[in-house]
Amino acid sequence: MHEEWEYVGFWARTVAAIIDLILQVIICAPLTMAVYGTWTSPDGRYFQGPFDVVINAVLPAVAVIAFWLWKGATPGKLAMSARVVDADTGHPMTTGQAVLRYVSYIVSALPLFVGFFWAGLDRRKQAWHDKIAGTVVIRPAGNERVRFPSEPAFKQTEPRF
Repeated sequence: MHEEWEYVGFWARTVAAIIDLILQVIICAPLTMAVYGTWTSPDGRYFQGPFDVVINAVLPAVAVIAFWLWKGATPGKLAMSARVVDADTGHPMTTGQAVLRYVSYIVSALPLFVGFFWAGLDRRKQAWHDKIAGTVVIRPAGNERVRFPSEPAFKQTEPRF
C-alpha cells in the first residue's frame, strides 16, 4: 500500500452506523408500509410477515454485503472516508469474510453490544465481528500508521481472537 492509513475508532464507526441506519429506515419503512399499511407490527411481533422479513432483514443484509464487496464500505463508512479490509494484508475482504462479518454482528450485539464497544478499547480498533472475520476498518490519515502482518517489520503485540 502506498497511502498512509489509520484505524477508524469507535465514534467515527458509530456515526457511520447511524448514517446507515437512517438510510435503511428511509428505504425499508416505505416498502414495509406499502405491503402492510404500517411500518411497525401492531401486535408486538418482531416481524409482520414474510415480506417484512425480506424487506427488513434480507434486503439490508444483501445491501450491506454488496456494498462491502463493491465499494469496500457501506454509505455511512464512505461518508467517514473509511473502508473495511482484510486485517492481515489490507486487500479488499473476500465474500466469505463479508458474510462472516455480517453474521458476526450477532456475536458483537448479544452481550449488551460489548462487541461493538470493543472497537474503542482495541489497539487495532477491531470490534468482535472484525476479529472473527479477520478485518479492520481503515481510512486515509495521519497519526498512527497501519501495518499489516504481511508487511516487513510488523510486530504483533496483542493476541488475536
